[in-house]
Amino acid sequence: MNTTTFRSPQVLAPVRRSFVRRNLPYLLIAPSVIMLLALIAYPMLFALRSSFYFWNLQVGPQPLAYVGFENYAQAFNAFDFRAALGNTLLLSIVGTAIEFALGLAIALVLLKAVPGMNVVRALLILPTTIAPIVVGFLFRYLYDPGGGLLTWVLKSLWLPVPAEGILGSPSTALAAILFVDIWQWTPFFAIVLYASLLSVPDEITEAARLDRASAWTILMRIKLPLIKRTAIIIVMLRFMQIFNTFDTVLVLTRGGPGTSTRTLGYSLYEQGLVNFNIGLVSAMTWITVLIVNIIVALYVFFAFRNEEW
Repeated sequence: MNTTTFRSPQVLAPVRRSFVRRNLPYLLIAPSVIMLLALIAYPMLFALRSSFYFWNLQVGPQPLAYVGFENYAQAFNAFDFRAALGNTLLLSIVGTAIEFALGLAIALVLLKAVPGMNVVRALLILPTTIAPIVVGFLFRYLYDPGGGLLTWVLKSLWLPVPAEGILGSPSTALAAILFVDIWQWTPFFAIVLYASLLSVPDEITEAARLDRASAWTILMRIKLPLIKRTAIIIVMLRFMQIFNTFDTVLVLTRGGPGTSTRTLGYSLYEQGLVNFNIGLVSAMTWITVLIVNIIVALYVFFAFRNEEW
């Protein structure tokens, strides 16, 4: 005779509570993960599929032919894409390095107990709260060759200013865009690094001073190693952000003169929303994604290879 054993509610209740307790973190983040997958995975898969087709909305609303890797070859062989890649790498590497160095210097100054420093800390974060498109318009007037403030300052200091203007010369336009980015995002590094330096125990630095260690030695041997993880992460995040620079270029130069300030972000905008070449821009998108992921993966590998978790 078959018998069935039923568990009483009193027995099942602790089991359910234990299951919920163990899986509560996963249940809480599940909606965010599902949303991210819907907003990121589907568009990326759609772009991957479109990159293998000839699809231009000026010709037709649907893909016309399967072309394999032709779009990728066309992107790599295009002079403006190669120029955009070079400009983007230059902006990303140099911009991140300068912003980190200046941000660290400002953070060290903020640690000093100087009157009025609280006001300085509050004002420091203001540039990062301004939309990049607004910052672009602001500096467009500051760079104006006719009466821009920055142009006037450079001329007053007897520094050479191109006749066509700072933004009109291929030799200065990219540096001008880099300066705008540094002005806006150096405070981001300063605030984050300042908060990290506050967590460094005073006992360690005081012991180093008693041993007659110089300020440079304390910085390089004590402070930076203790905030290394934070520094590595914010450098990585900022690098990826600069790699997608678009707003400032659109407002200031539109990639010109020539291709001297063209970035990958602006090239994607031009091919996708101006020329409506969906197949080509999809291939360019995936090339950009692969380049960024390779660089970030190498950076993370070498930055964290000696770290203990």
